[in-house]
Amino acid sequence: MISDGLRSSGRKIETTRLESWALPGVPDVLLCGESGIFSFLELKVAKSSVGKLDLSPHQVAWLSRHASGPAFIIVRDGSLDISVYAGADAVDLRMDGLAAVEALAVFPEPYDWESFFRLTSPAG
Repeated sequence: MISDGLRSSGRKIETTRLESWALPGVPDVLLCGESGIFSFLELKVAKSSVGKLDLSPHQVAWLSRHASGPAFIIVRDGSLDISVYAGADAVDLRMDGLAAVEALAVFPEPYDWESFFRLTSPAG
């Protein structure tokens, strides 16, 4: 889904799907924007728009440790909306749920991929 959106956005962002058993908690996707700035995306699917987000303790720790950098939690809910949260909100999302934290942005279908990538991978 993100790779399809990237093609339609017109941006030249390199994406790398990360899978790391050596370092649990590392987000799912690494983006490298045109200016060489890296950002991280943790991808989640929520069963409801208010429930607690299924973030592991390792994911919360990683996102909290890197809270000052460009790390995001991307949540797709049952209505297929995509919500973008700051990685710094990982603890609150896990403990208190989606309703307790205001999303940085919400993208309903059809997704505005240009705006999504402007937020998650600034051109610099």
